[in-house]
Amino acid sequence: MFTGIVTAIGQIASVEQRGDLRVQITCPWDPAGIAIGASIACSGVCLTVVRRGGEPGAAWFAVDVSAETVSRTAKGMWAEGRALNLEPSLRLGDELGGHIVTGHVDAVGRVHDWRPEGDSMRALIAAPQGLAPYIATKGSITVDGVSLTVNSVKDQPDGSVLFGLNIIPHTAEVTTLGELRQGGEVNLEIDVVARYLQRMASLRG
Repeated sequence: MFTGIVTAIGQIASVEQRGDLRVQITCPWDPAGIAIGASIACSGVCLTVVRRGGEPGAAWFAVDVSAETVSRTAKGMWAEGRALNLEPSLRLGDELGGHIVTGHVDAVGRVHDWRPEGDSMRALIAAPQGLAPYIATKGSITVDGVSLTVNSVKDQPDGSVLFGLNIIPHTAEVTTLGELRQGGEVNLEIDVVARYLQRMASLRG
């Protein structure tokens, strides 16, 4: 379980095609604090640490990424040199600063528009039809592992949805969201509370 509060930006140092992808990610952590078998959210994807090394401030860890995960995440995400938002799993007693995040990508969205708005950036994300019932104004959504508040929702004739986000300067600086560009793909995870509410509503219907 995670909160959607990114603690570091990592970078993919190498990708090796085995049965699955073995991906090695560098990060500014202490390797002593990275446990083998630990869960780390990598741009919204919960992955298991299988190796680790390096030194304090210049650590690395390796994860195995299945073909299923590759097929359900943003295009080009698992390429060497790609920056990733990192968050270790939530520990008992940690502050829940964002919202409850599972690290399971529900769908891939696309940046429809991206422009300055005051000191912040305004992003408009297109999400597929299956996510439309779960996205609500002032609700929470996870974009590339970052917990954000939905500012606007516009349903489209084909059943898909466009939703607006405000990216403040701090968020743009400490996550990869400052590098978003129009047409780019992002990993989306809906709010787990919205998921259960929609399920209950469908059973009542």
